[in-house]
Amino acid sequence: MSEFLQHLVNMLVLGGTYALLGIGLTLIFGIMNVVNFTHGVLYTFGAYMMFIVVQQLGMNFFLALPVAVVAGWALGAIIELTLLRPLRGSDIDTTMLVMIGAWIAMQSGALWIWGGVAKSVATPFPEAPLVIGPVSVSWLRLFVLAAAALLIVATYLLINRTKLGCAMRATFQDHDTASLMGVNVDLIYTSTFAIGSSLAAAAGALLGPVYVIFPQMGDLAAVKAFAIVILGGLGNITGAVIGGFILALAEELGAGYVSSGYRDAMGFLIIIAVLIARPTGLFARSERVG
Repeated sequence: MSEFLQHLVNMLVLGGTYALLGIGLTLIFGIMNVVNFTHGVLYTFGAYMMFIVVQQLGMNFFLALPVAVVAGWALGAIIELTLLRPLRGSDIDTTMLVMIGAWIAMQSGALWIWGGVAKSVATPFPEAPLVIGPVSVSWLRLFVLAAAALLIVATYLLINRTKLGCAMRATFQDHDTASLMGVNVDLIYTSTFAIGSSLAAAAGALLGPVYVIFPQMGDLAAVKAFAIVILGGLGNITGAVIGGFILALAEELGAGYVSSGYRDAMGFLIIIAVLIARPTGLFARSERVG
């Protein structure tokens, strides 16, 4: 029983960051109808921003996270303005090819700048874990869980309780009608891609100090983000959150009770089974954003 509780705690930490990845990707697809293949690179970018700010600039660890989020937001806005806006109205195949090219170019750039040697980020947390009965969890992982939960709630409030969120939902429903009603659709598209990118960067910034940082770290994260979005239903934010925790639970239980070598495989086996039974995902609905 104690081992199971430990896996549940680990699932919460991992599920929070998976949810951030899923929300960012489903926002971009739901509103812009763009498959963002640079999502994994933006995850890597957030992790490297933590390394730069903490290790090279010597800034406070807790201030590094908002810096990474803002940097991810800015990079996402640049990608939308330079690559996606000129392609507005193009077919989805052209957009996908451009985004795949951007993913390869950005990842190669990271490898050229940083090399293949993994980096680590020092944290201010004590090495001794917090022990509650049979369960132990590091203070760093508790911080990751709290920060991820805060970002998930902030994103939900942004979409459902602000004018920007209302405009985003209106653009999702019908961008032509939204434009006639005075919504700046171009600004909404840029804001959407920037917000989704900042959430991917936040996930990387949170998990970078937990593990190690290297240029290809975003590849598997991107695959998992796509799996989460498909599992939860394309464009469904609530589904992305729940899907992130389902994937994390599957990975933890698979690693704990089957084999650590099947950690990633177990989650995808469950996703395959779900999609066979429900191809649109567990939580697909007509109004998918918000």
